[in-house]
Amino acid sequence: MLASAKHRFSVKEYYRMAETGILPKNARVELLNGEIIDMSPIGPYHGGVANYLTQILIAAAKGRWITAVQNPIHLNDHSEPEPDAVLLKPAQDYYRRRHSRPGDDYLLVEVSDTSLELDHEQKLPAYGRVGVPEVYREPHFNGYGSEAILRAGDDAKPSAFPDVAIDVAELLKR
Repeated sequence: MLASAKHRFSVKEYYRMAETGILPKNARVELLNGEIIDMSPIGPYHGGVANYLTQILIAAAKGRWITAVQNPIHLNDHSEPEPDAVLLKPAQDYYRRRHSRPGDDYLLVEVSDTSLELDHEQKLPAYGRVGVPEVYREPHFNGYGSEAILRAGDDAKPSAFPDVAIDVAELLKR
């Protein structure tokens, strides 16, 4: 008896499926560990948190980074997730010729109001394996060595830019 196995799609196959219409044009999906994952619709709370973060991050950038919002990051040949926000190292072409990759980023943000299990169980380890420097901190093969739980009254500060403070109370406001 043959053991069942999953087919892992490559990034190249994933894009080909989109080009040929196998994946619907407006499908909310992302490729993670070779699997095509359906993404939840963006609700008002998720959208509002992403808007707040985007506004703060763009205002604080002052040419030090590019704020990418819901753009793919090419982790490897089988993963190209779409985090909610990424602080990217400046590039003259603004990443027009290729998607960003690990090493291009300072910080990656996932807003996990409806996707906490997927983000924690699958995305964090994938980000850690390729060395994304900050989702949590201290990336390694199994994920991250350091995590901080921030609450209302705290400020979130990217390790690469400690002068930037994001008000957690405002971020969590409903």
